[in-house]
Amino acid sequence: MRILSGIQPSGRLHLGNYLGAIKQHIELQDTGEAFYFIADLHALTTLRDKDLLRQYSNDVALDYLALGLNPEKSSFYRQSDIPEVPELTWLLSTITPMGLLERCHSFKDKIAKGISPDHGLFAYPVLMAADILIVDADIVPVGKDQKQHIEVTRDIAQRFNYVFGEVLKIPDEQIIEETGIIPGTDGQKMSKSYGNTIEIFLEGKPLKDKVMSIVTDCAPIEEPKDPDKNNVYNLLKFFISKEEDEEWRKKFKSGGLKYSDVKKRLIQVLEETFKEAREKRKELEKHPDYVEDVLNEGAKKARQIAIKTLSRAREAVGLKRRDTLRSP
Repeated sequence: MRILSGIQPSGRLHLGNYLGAIKQHIELQDTGEAFYFIADLHALTTLRDKDLLRQYSNDVALDYLALGLNPEKSSFYRQSDIPEVPELTWLLSTITPMGLLERCHSFKDKIAKGISPDHGLFAYPVLMAADILIVDADIVPVGKDQKQHIEVTRDIAQRFNYVFGEVLKIPDEQIIEETGIIPGTDGQKMSKSYGNTIEIFLEGKPLKDKVMSIVTDCAPIEEPKDPDKNNVYNLLKFFISKEEDEEWRKKFKSGGLKYSDVKKRLIQVLEETFKEAREKRKELEKHPDYVEDVLNEGAKKARQIAIKTLSRAREAVGLKRRDTLRSP
């Protein structure tokens, strides 16, 4: 079973990224042949600073390796190191209906947030389809909010196969276990675009300042409270045992609880949870050549498959096979 997923280097990775994707990606590398990529081409739709793009891409690599991605189990690479992806994107674009792209939630949501529409943002789902189809992925782990992306990929692949013959493997989505909405410091969904994130590897005073800034209500200390409506608890619950979770719920409902005590516990838990990974990340920063070697080796493995997929597609549409032009 071949697994494929990617993550955008559009900013520092945060707890929402960890709980909603990274944690599951690390676990899935033990269940099949995993391919994970840094979606730097996708990031160009919103990030126009070349130095930041390089920095964030390197940060994603460091974060994943520190959190447990094993290069012996997973192929880890930069999207831009697979030149077959943009070429397949064009071939797919020639049979992708405009109406299919116009119905995509992601485009509508970003426009609603004030992002200026351009071709890259509009055609984003076709590039995503190419990412998936180029490595003959069997499954793509996604959250429920991203299910439409896989449906669009399936639609595009099926249409391509209908027009040109059975060329592309049709992938299935694997819905990542629902974590619910991960609240940011302001109570909205944690997102880089909202500026309300808590970065995975924050520590010391910066971590304390972020957690202590989490918005809470003004209920009196002695008043019983609903834990499910508290932004701090709704983060803490992901990092504590079932027994401790039950204790905190009782404290909320009994009254007499200070929100500052919950925040202090969240700080402590985050320091403890990521301590080992934090130290590993600091060590990895000292060895940039190793990180680069991991990404290059991952790209090499991905390209061995990508060239074969693109060759089938080129031949199907009437172009010369790619594998007769250049080897990986």
